[in-house]
Amino acid sequence: MTTPMPDPVIRTRALARTYLRGAIAVPVLEAVDLELAGGEWLAVLGPSGSGKSTLLNILGLLDRPDAGVYELAGEDVSDLGDTMRAELRNRRIGFVFQSFNLLPRTSALENVAAPLLYRGIRRAARLAQARQALERVGLADRMDYDPGQLSGGQLQRVAVARALVGEPALLLADEPTGNLDSRSGAEVMELFAALHQAGTTVLMITHDPTVAARAQRRMVLDAGRLLAA
Repeated sequence: MTTPMPDPVIRTRALARTYLRGAIAVPVLEAVDLELAGGEWLAVLGPSGSGKSTLLNILGLLDRPDAGVYELAGEDVSDLGDTMRAELRNRRIGFVFQSFNLLPRTSALENVAAPLLYRGIRRAARLAQARQALERVGLADRMDYDPGQLSGGQLQRVAVARALVGEPALLLADEPTGNLDSRSGAEVMELFAALHQAGTTVLMITHDPTVAARAQRRMVLDAGRLLAA
């Protein structure tokens, strides 16, 4: 008896998004077809203005497509209401932003634990999970430091730990080395490589071919369409 293949973590069909600039319709994404398997690491390349951020926002349930189908972990999420989208974001998706988006004057431990608050998890359990996530990214000795006491590379590691703390099905990374020097950027990419080896599913957008080269698979967003690199 053949074992059925698991659903991809991401599957889109003919995904489209258009913005209005005054009376002019500007297509940003056109007929985007994408599948991302569990444990895969995909980099999406494209210059500024190519629609990478729009695609990431749709996949992260921060924006909606105008047309097409988006399935997340086998569930059609194209037309979900705001409450369900927010719940799915919290439980199934981890975000890593170029600008870190950490809470100021708040310890690394509390920053990492913050997403678990919205799941109703008690404080002691939240902090225990946050400690494990920080240990996983090599910051066991920086848990009590606030963002102002950390280097750029350490800030991004905290951001990665925060994305991982809820054990999401998908890790979305928006230019994760964009605000880092070359050495810190290389260290963060080593961390992503280790996460991929451990089975984490990653979709990363970048304009940098050197960063994209570290991924298992690469695609290019060009004129609103997603093409194999």
